[in-house]
Amino acid sequence: MSLLGFMLVLAAAVCHATWNFFVKRINAGPELVWLFSLITVVIYSPLAIYFALTMETIDLVGISFIVGSCIIHLGYFLLLQKGYRTGDLSVVYPTARATGPMLSTIFAIVLLGEHATLQGGLGALVIIFGVMMLAGGLKVRSAEQITSLLFGVGAGTLIGSYTVWDAYAVSVLALPPLLLDYSSSFGRMLLLAPVAAKRKSSVAELWRKHKPGLFVIALFNPLAYILALVAMTFTPVTYIAPIREVSVVLTVLLGSLVLGEGNLRSRLTWSCVILAGVSILASA
Repeated sequence: MSLLGFMLVLAAAVCHATWNFFVKRINAGPELVWLFSLITVVIYSPLAIYFALTMETIDLVGISFIVGSCIIHLGYFLLLQKGYRTGDLSVVYPTARATGPMLSTIFAIVLLGEHATLQGGLGALVIIFGVMMLAGGLKVRSAEQITSLLFGVGAGTLIGSYTVWDAYAVSVLALPPLLLDYSSSFGRMLLLAPVAAKRKSSVAELWRKHKPGLFVIALFNPLAYILALVAMTFTPVTYIAPIREVSVVLTVLLGSLVLGEGNLRSRLTWSCVILAGVSILASA
C-alpha cells in the first residue's frame, strides 16, 4: 500500500469520526439527514459543477450506479440515525465499522477479483477482532446493548455494500469520486424533502440550536468518503476498508470522554489492538 493511499484513508478516518460524533450529539431523525445534505449540496456545488463540466457524458450504466449509490447511502444514514437514538455511540459505531470492512473485503475478493495477502488478512482480522471486543465482545449485558449491536450490524452491512459498489464506480467506470458522493447527497436531499416539509419546526430548531455542528457534518461527511474514494482509484478495497477503522479509536474516545459513556480503560486497550492491526495491514 502506498504512503499516499495510507494518508488519504487516515485523513478520511479522522473526518468520519468527527461527523459521527456531531450526529450523535445532535441526536435527531431524518430531518437532520435532510438538513446536512442540503448544506452539503450548497457547499460542494462549485466543485460538483466543475467536475460535471469537465467529464465525458455518463452512460446508462454510470447513471444506474449513481442512483444505486444514493439509495444504499440513504438507507445507511437512516439506519445509523435510528441506532444512535436508541444506543451508545461507542457500541453502534464500532459494531458497524467492524461489520463493514469484513463484508467489503469479502465482496471485493468475490465480486471485484481482488487478491488478499496473508499479512493483509491477518491485519484485517486483528482490526475486526479489536473492534468487536471494543463493542463488548460476546458479553450481552442488556436489551439496549442487543439493540445497539443489531443496528450496528445493519449499518455495517450497508457500509460493506456501498464500499464495493462505489469502488467499482470510481475504479472501473471512472466516475469522479466527488461527483459520485455529491449525487448521493443531492439524491438524499430530494428523497427526504417531503419528510423535512412535514417537520418544519424540527428543522428550524436544528438550524437554530446546532448550526456549527450542522456545518461540520455537512463538510466532513462527504470529505471523509471522497478521500476514501480517491484512494480506491489506485488502492485495493481490501486495504482501505480495514484501515478506515482508525476512526473507531477516535470515536470511542469522544464517546467515553465527551459524551460520558464510560469504560475508557477497556476501550483504550482494544483501541491499541485496532491500531496494531492497522500497522500490520498498512505494511503488507
